[in-house]
Amino acid sequence: MKKSNQYKDVIKPIIGKVLSFGALIILSPVFGAIALAIVIDDPGPVLFTQKRVGEGKSLFNLHKFRTMKMDTPHDVPTHLLEDPDKYITRVGKILRKTSLDELPQIWDIFVGNMAIIGPRPALWNQDDLVAERDKYGANDIKPGLTGWAQINGRDELEIPVKARLDGKYTAKLNKGGLTAFLFDLKCFLGTIKSVLGSEGVVEGGTGEMKRRKNKK
Repeated sequence: MKKSNQYKDVIKPIIGKVLSFGALIILSPVFGAIALAIVIDDPGPVLFTQKRVGEGKSLFNLHKFRTMKMDTPHDVPTHLLEDPDKYITRVGKILRKTSLDELPQIWDIFVGNMAIIGPRPALWNQDDLVAERDKYGANDIKPGLTGWAQINGRDELEIPVKARLDGKYTAKLNKGGLTAFLFDLKCFLGTIKSVLGSEGVVEGGTGEMKRRKNKK
């Protein structure tokens, strides 16, 4: 019989629903200002949607503010683009550096496709990341707006390292109770620090941390 996990199955979703609802209301002026800036800088849709891997490897549509030009290849991860910088708009550079492009995912949290804390959802065609996460059961939990990997390297991490960190988070969450709650809180507070310092944001930077170490 599967062990009950009240925090994971009940408390955490309720917290996510309440906080995301409040954030959508409070941040609505910010959403409006960003939308206007995007349209002025590069006319086109304000939001960008992509198929991502959700809980149990089911697919869902993830939302972001559009930060790239209209002629950018749609389902190619940024780190696989030949010259990612040339596709990013002027407003997009600011949004990505400050992580403001992620704000529409508050809606994805509200409707239940994501959690506040969890592994960042992989692209539908990122088979390498999905396969690595399978080793740790990290595909079996709801993906998050931020997570343990995001405050320990983010874009700079190689996929196996990122998956191991996601696995550590999964193990903590599956313990439930105070252990899981405190780890979520640690991830949340760590995210604030990372975002304010723009830590780990590297365009096309998967594996950048290891490359820098090898140069030393």
